[in-house]
Amino acid sequence: MTGGRVLLLGSGSPRRREILESLRVPHVVFVASIDEDLLRSETPDAYLTRIARAKLAAVRRRLVDEPRAEASAILVADTSVIVGEGDAARVLGKPASADDACAMIEELAGRTHEVHTRFALASVDADGRDAFVHEETVRTKVTFRPLTHAQAFAYAETGEGMDKAGGYAVQGLGSAFVSRIDGSYSNVVGLPACEVAVALERHGLRVAMEPARRA
Repeated sequence: MTGGRVLLLGSGSPRRREILESLRVPHVVFVASIDEDLLRSETPDAYLTRIARAKLAAVRRRLVDEPRAEASAILVADTSVIVGEGDAARVLGKPASADDACAMIEELAGRTHEVHTRFALASVDADGRDAFVHEETVRTKVTFRPLTHAQAFAYAETGEGMDKAGGYAVQGLGSAFVSRIDGSYSNVVGLPACEVAVALERHGLRVAMEPARRA
């Protein structure tokens, strides 16, 4: 991504933007809204795959109306917190209220859950068509220490986890609850940095790592 070319980030998440900034990937936010409701009997993997593809399709449609000549590729992602295993596995979405957030934290307390992030990377040629699509799901295991109801409620009342899957932020106050992480930390934040960098490099889109300029 040289010569003024940038990545279109189809996400309004400030955490994803911060991760791309840490990788020094030139990008602009280019969000297209979709319905992210879970369908009846939909498995966590099927949900993530559908949502990532829907986000990509929505960004493509927006590009038709709002062409971006500087765009070299599109990146979209969706992150889910998964509790349970096998047929009992289910998605914990964003809490609807502080009480809902408290219930989620209590459910996660003293056990291990998984955080799955599905990302899709699509290049865009001069005509606005996608030259390739790379899709990948990265999974991380997160273990919470045991918590009291008072601790879970106090955290929920801070509001930190209200806009986050599972009702907590691992990069914030929620880190006090996490006793162990097996896998990618940035994946839990919202975007697996290593896997995204590899995907960019594989398709010749990764910018060269250069020392930060001093003021």
